[in-house]
Amino acid sequence: MKIIVSGASSGIGFQLAKKFVAGGHEVLAFARSEGKLHRLAGETSGYSGKLHILTFDLTTENYQPLFAAVKQQLNTLDALVNNAGWLVNKPFLELCDEEIAKTFNINVFAVFRLVRQLFPLMHKDTHIVNISSIGGVGGSAKFKGLSAYSASKGALSILTECLAEEFAEQGVKVNALALGATQTEMLAQAFPGYKAPLSAVQMADFIADFTLNGHQYFNGKILPVSLSTP
Repeated sequence: MKIIVSGASSGIGFQLAKKFVAGGHEVLAFARSEGKLHRLAGETSGYSGKLHILTFDLTTENYQPLFAAVKQQLNTLDALVNNAGWLVNKPFLELCDEEIAKTFNINVFAVFRLVRQLFPLMHKDTHIVNISSIGGVGGSAKFKGLSAYSASKGALSILTECLAEEFAEQGVKVNALALGATQTEMLAQAFPGYKAPLSAVQMADFIADFTLNGHQYFNGKILPVSLSTP
């Protein structure tokens, strides 16, 4: 399969790209950090699949270079994993407009742009997997300091349901995984000292399998992937 993984320079995205390449798939992995992407390339050297890396910032308004690279390297798209995310841990009344805008720009608006640009390369049974959060699911436990993040992930979850309906005639499947706490660099920076119950490798294993097979069973669904209960 030909797969795109955003936010592949660290955490879940890094492990997810490795997992796909190890499984023999062709992957285009992109992120802002060129150095970390080269580390990913080094760690997947010799794997049975093929890795393409691309340095790209999702906050830019021009997505044409990304689309051109995908068309050149992959030409078609079997799966898109919208994994890139931004988290700020700050009390609601202390959040500035720039922090709120950046959170929604990366967690929500970037998905609009990516899907819109890449849709011409999709086909019947292409699977779009949006990485949401359990905090973005109605009725789940909420945490102080995560209002912008959780609200953005809630928007991503609803967008998932809308896109599944939009693309029903074309056969493109769209689902969201609402992840619980996972031990990543982003989590460690936001919550120093906190130990999540699952590692990035463990969560990547689940996401990889779901990306490859989940669209045979689900479409337009927001599936909680968490050891905690709401």
